[in-house]
Amino acid sequence: MAQPIVIAVAGKGGTGKTTICGMIIEQLARAGKKVLAVDADPNSNLNEVLGVDVETTLGEIRETMAGRELSGEAMPAGMTKAEYAEFMMSDALSEGLSYDLLVMGRTQGAGCYCYVNGILTTQIDKYFRSGAYDYLVVDNEAGLEHISRGVLPHMDVLLLVSDSSRRGIQAVGRVKVMAEELKLAPSVMKLIVNRAPNGVPDEGIMEEIKLQGLDLIGVLPQDETVYRYDCDGKPTSKVPDDNPVKVAVREILEQLIIKK
Repeated sequence: MAQPIVIAVAGKGGTGKTTICGMIIEQLARAGKKVLAVDADPNSNLNEVLGVDVETTLGEIRETMAGRELSGEAMPAGMTKAEYAEFMMSDALSEGLSYDLLVMGRTQGAGCYCYVNGILTTQIDKYFRSGAYDYLVVDNEAGLEHISRGVLPHMDVLLLVSDSSRRGIQAVGRVKVMAEELKLAPSVMKLIVNRAPNGVPDEGIMEEIKLQGLDLIGVLPQDETVYRYDCDGKPTSKVPDDNPVKVAVREILEQLIIKK
């Protein structure tokens, strides 16, 4: 049974990373691909970018399970801990017409979560190996925590998102080094520069990209429509198809050569 191609999108907050991730998910789904979207950034709101309602997060379920474990509270009658966890985690999968969404939620608080994290890893692995999806698209925080801890599977593609600034490029340069140190070894690792004035990065930015050893795959322009959608609380992945940012994301996907 073929496993899905895993695309991880990473970068610091405020770069438009989640909007780009949402557009990638929508483009793949519209191309007829079965997609599992995973919001693994505790500070992002991928569901809002996609326009999807979320009832609960895996983090909230983990807190509930850990609380039961800590207090010694019994599981519901006739259910093992693993069965109860699987039952609860089924509620965390927001099923859409063209893609499904899992929200990881915030990182854990005090207490031991080893057992609960093990269940979480097992449940996600079931989705990964189910054969139900062609792509697993993950919106990560810059630290790649869930992938580095093994909660989420490996990644085939790592897309690093930066704004059009030297400090932004330096930040994703550090993410690149982290991925190498963690031996995550994606088949493809590329840079996307977002919000470039007129869609063109200046010479200083291009120099920094070269200095950081990053491989630029695309540049997205600063765009008023995306900005207005965000200000008005509209799903930014739903901007018109001829929007220049959406067109640029589509061209990036067409360039990607993903090997399994």
